[in-house]
Parts: sequence; structure tokens; C-alpha cells
Amino acid sequence: MIFLIRHGETADNAARIVQLPDAPLSPRGIAQAERLARRVAREGLARILSSDLARARTTAESLHRATGAPLVFEALLHERNFGDIRGTAYVDLGLDMFAPDYAPPNGETWPVFHARVDRAWERVQALAAATDGNLAVVTHGLVCRSLASRHLRLPEGVMVPERWENTSVTVIDWPAPWRVRLLNCVAHLDGLDPTPATSGLA
Repeated sequence: MIFLIRHGETADNAARIVQLPDAPLSPRGIAQAERLARRVAREGLARILSSDLARARTTAESLHRATGAPLVFEALLHERNFGDIRGTAYVDLGLDMFAPDYAPPNGETWPVFHARVDRAWERVQALAAATDGNLAVVTHGLVCRSLASRHLRLPEGVMVPERWENTSVTVIDWPAPWRVRLLNCVAHLDGLDPTPATSGLA
């Protein structure tokens, strides 16, 4: 199986700010990552592949400490690059940064981003095939959405989530047709103070 995981919460997530690449986990995000690690430690992870941006790296390192599984980093798993608008509060943008035709200055358009995610998915498939056991992939919200909408087979009648929760777990059966058996699950966060409903996606 492949465990597709979004990173833990950052202060920018909670404040709805377009994140800079080096945004670290908040104290709440660290607590989420620890909860996640305890959950995934029971799943027999054999390898962890992660984005190397700080928020994903820290989340993946929690999994590594809990499982002892080898950890490797992959830049293709980065969040969409929003260029010059990174560091800006959503309310100050004056535009919809997720609009299909929006091209952030010095950032990635949707087609460029999706093409990069396609290359990341090829890397994930190759690593899964070479791994004797389950693979965890730690990445970002829009990467999860891109994969779910374009590469994964969701249960009948289930829609691709608009929002991917921090440290959410999506379990994928492999090989193809890459059926999703569990989607965007945060059961391990039960009892933790709730995240504000307006938290940012990226």
C-alpha cells in the first residue's frame, strides 16, 4: 500500500497566508505529526518518500523516528510554486489564486504544476515497486488533490476533496488501477484542538 500524507499545520496555514518554502510546522503541527507517527507506526512502513520543504520534512522525520523506515527526499513533491504572492494573506490577494487560468508571477501555472506532479507520481510508482512493504509519501495539499483527481481511482460516488487536512492519510492500493481505500482521514487527530475551518490548503 501507499500512504499519501499531507504535512502538519503551519502558522501560515492557520492564518491563511500563501506559504513560503521554509514555513516550519507550528506547535500544533508538531503535535499532529506525532499523532500521525503513532498511527502509521502500526502499518509496517518500509520506506518514506517526502518533499524536502520544511513542513513536509519535519512531518516525515516524525514518521522516520517512529518506524525506523528509510527516509528519502524528492523535490518533485513540492507544493505548487505561487511565486511572488507567497507570504501574502489570502484576503489581501484580490484574486482567486486557485482559478484555472491564474498564473502567479514567477510561479507555476496549473499545467506546469500538474506536469511536475506527473513526474513525481512516476517516481512514487518506481519506488513503490522497489519497496518490500508499504510506502509513505509526505507531500502537500495541492499535490494530493492533483494525484486524486488525475491518477487515483476513488470509490464510486466519492468526490475529490477541495481541502486536504493537515496530516491526513489517504491509503492507496497498488499497483494500478491505484484504488483509494481510505481518503483524507484524520482519525488520529481526534481529541486534538480543532483546526480553524478557514485554514489554508497549500
